[in-house]
Amino acid sequence: MDRMFRVLGFWTLAIALMALAGDMVPMSLIFFFQTAVFVLLGYMKLTERAYILLFWGYMIVAFGGFTYWSFFKLSSI
Repeated sequence: MDRMFRVLGFWTLAIALMALAGDMVPMSLIFFFQTAVFVLLGYMKLTERAYILLFWGYMIVAFGGFTYWSFFKLSSI
């Protein structure tokens, strides 16, 4: 399970680099931060239950933030 967080770190790094190439600096900084967190978690050797709980917590925060942004921030355009 710890390898999966390193894989997530790889993909968030790829997204961050593409965002940086597209001049989307705030998005790239968010994804660079996520990359650092995922790689750090990947080397912590936690239990499988802890990794699953961390992943579900991340998904709740990410989808909650995306829903907030798309509903409240994009509706004013």
